[in-house]
Amino acid sequence: MKALKEAVLAVLMFGATVVAYAEMIAPDVLIRNTVDEVTAVIKQDKDIQAGDLKKIQALVDAKVLPHFDFGRMTQLAVGRYWRTASPEQKQALVTEFRNMLVRTYTKVFTVYRDQTIEVKPYKLAVEDETEATVKTLIHKPGSQPIPVDYELKKAADGWKAFDISIEGVSMVMSYRGTFATQIQENGIDGLIKTLADKNAGSDEGDLAKVGAK
Repeated sequence: MKALKEAVLAVLMFGATVVAYAEMIAPDVLIRNTVDEVTAVIKQDKDIQAGDLKKIQALVDAKVLPHFDFGRMTQLAVGRYWRTASPEQKQALVTEFRNMLVRTYTKVFTVYRDQTIEVKPYKLAVEDETEATVKTLIHKPGSQPIPVDYELKKAADGWKAFDISIEGVSMVMSYRGTFATQIQENGIDGLIKTLADKNAGSDEGDLAKVGAK
């Protein structure tokens, strides 16, 4: 009887997984929907337009961050040193890296005014493709469009972004060099402390430059 129950459970779980993948939103549609939802909220909320950081952070937490794979992003940014980190250090690194993105995205929205975001259509090369690059352009009147590309990987609960390239520069790779230097000088705990200190301060991150252009 126990074996039968386990078999039924396995079938149900497999069926649920198949349904989830069958109904999974395409990567470009995911980016487009997220952009539309976020911009709609910004246009309607006067407090966000005035720079209310608490409301902006709540918006980022609810609409943007669920679509990121912070574990993968942090691992890629830390590079070869990830293998030597303890489980506690890895968790701390992921937490601080996530906090850094919250901070930088929040700053982006404080300078959001009349920009529009164009999401380029993406067609999967094969049906079971597990990685995709969705290209977007940030348009601002009087300025050249800024290309921003999202690298995504398919997960059981949908497509997740693990890197962003701004004008051809990978955010994850740009952090890797800085992180490596800090680890070489002060160890992994030193990097964690540096990230924590910056997150507690007011330094602007790389993503904030996008909104400022």
